Amino acid sequence: MKKTSIQEALQKRILVLDGATGTMLQRYNFTEEDYRGERFKDYHMPLKGNNDLLSLTQPEAIAEVHRKYLEVGADIIETNTFSATTIAMADYQMEDLIYELNYQSAKIAKEQAVAYTAKNPEKPRFVAGSIGPTNRTASMSPDVNDPGFRAVSFEDLRIAYKQQIEALVDGGADILLVETVFDTLNAKAALFAIEEVKDERNIELPTMLSGTITDASGRTLSGQTAEAFLISVSHVPLLSVGFNCALGASTLQPHLEAIASKTSFAVSAHPNAGLPNAFGEYDETPVEMATQIEAYFEKNLINIIGGCCGTTPDHIKAIADVAAKYNPRVASC
Repeated sequence: MKKTSIQEALQKRILVLDGATGTMLQRYNFTEEDYRGERFKDYHMPLKGNNDLLSLTQPEAIAEVHRKYLEVGADIIETNTFSATTIAMADYQMEDLIYELNYQSAKIAKEQAVAYTAKNPEKPRFVAGSIGPTNRTASMSPDVNDPGFRAVSFEDLRIAYKQQIEALVDGGADILLVETVFDTLNAKAALFAIEEVKDERNIELPTMLSGTITDASGRTLSGQTAEAFLISVSHVPLLSVGFNCALGASTLQPHLEAIASKTSFAVSAHPNAGLPNAFGEYDETPVEMATQIEAYFEKNLINIIGGCCGTTPDHIKAIADVAAKYNPRVASC
């Protein structure tokens, strides 16, 4: 049977992205020893909280998280690599593990996606290599007393992202997802690296781009409105553009409306389960979230839908059930 491409699948239905990885991993209550595993038992600094490392020390847990999202209808699962760059991993002095972290994370996800596709070839599953924003910004100074200072350069980011991308591709990622973009310059470094890898390997590599609107101002952290963000990346051959994180479904809707009528790219969204409460937890139920997201479909805004912080397989199932009732967004331009 001919393998269905992500582009073909997008024509047929609204595709469902998975939910939060971190939220699910918190349920395991992993200890410092669990994070270390046998391999890193004598490591010289604390490792608890380094979720990307769990792809090496607790791979079955990562596989189980993927299976739970696939079981409830996710078409696309993300690799456990949100912080797997040399820049972000410097916090743990684990820069030398970057290739292995990304390769193994993609391999784990790919194995699960292949297994679920085999169960139902009419519903192919895809692996999105998750590329986070890093913990540094190329557009702003972290020092209020030195506004011209930058903690990272475009070239630093390009090199770090290229290393990540190559390993994700080698591990079997079908798509690359540059997500939670708070600084468009960081994202452009990632997109530049993707184009480099595509050219060098002579491959097609569908790319999703997802920004984050940080507050009620309706702007990214680096100051762009939703429409400005779209315009500044529209020269890149993207599969989709959209937003994730920071906001809940209802508060994200106006920003999706701002871009949906202005692009021929597919539009994606994976909002949080509402806004965090005083304890940093997310209270929005699956039904509440799915009800708000249904408005996206009614307004012809969305081609790919999923969940970010606080979302679980129950949230994704509720969203998938609603999405199945609607046709995907048809671009008006």
